[in-house]
Amino acid sequence: MSNEPTGLRESKKQETRRLISDHATRLFMANGFEETTIADIAAAARVAKKTVTNYFARKEDMAFDRQEEFVRGLALLVALREEGESALASLRRGLLAGIRGHDPVIGFSGPEFARMVTDSPTLVARLRDLHDQREAALAEALAAETGTAPDDLAPRIAAAQLAAADRILFRRVQELTLQGWDDTRIAETVAASAERAFTLMEGSLGDYAVR
Repeated sequence: MSNEPTGLRESKKQETRRLISDHATRLFMANGFEETTIADIAAAARVAKKTVTNYFARKEDMAFDRQEEFVRGLALLVALREEGESALASLRRGLLAGIRGHDPVIGFSGPEFARMVTDSPTLVARLRDLHDQREAALAEALAAETGTAPDDLAPRIAAAQLAAADRILFRRVQELTLQGWDDTRIAETVAASAERAFTLMEGSLGDYAVR
């Protein structure tokens, strides 16, 4: 058994994970996701292939290394909403802050990364699955926050509307990135679209899940 402190061991594990992910993403962007092998990644990171697979169950997890943060993002905004604030208002506030802050988790990943994703059927499918998980996590949060019965569809319907707007805004950031727009211009344009989208939902969700 190692005498190394638990905190130091965990820190080293996180460093190794980040090292592998960084090298993998660099190779994916340079050579293509499908064309890059686990052996290529292991060689670049100077670790064994087994180390790579121990840290990442799937190759696409190395490209989306912040997926846990992404999946729980909308649910967390709802959970942390302010007194008197609805779920819609909290998501509006949080997503607009992310857009204006050029947050990579909501799409501001740069042209090379965006191109890497859109050029790979595997990554496109994985991103779609992550959006589905993000919506499901939001639905669970809404159900918990409103004390809804398990058979009540309201939280899932509300989550579907809110997540659809989020998904479309994310895709728009990617589209404009690939068109060569800089982040400042993208943020201005997408923020205006977000304001419009949330205003459209005010009638149906403006008083839903108010804290």
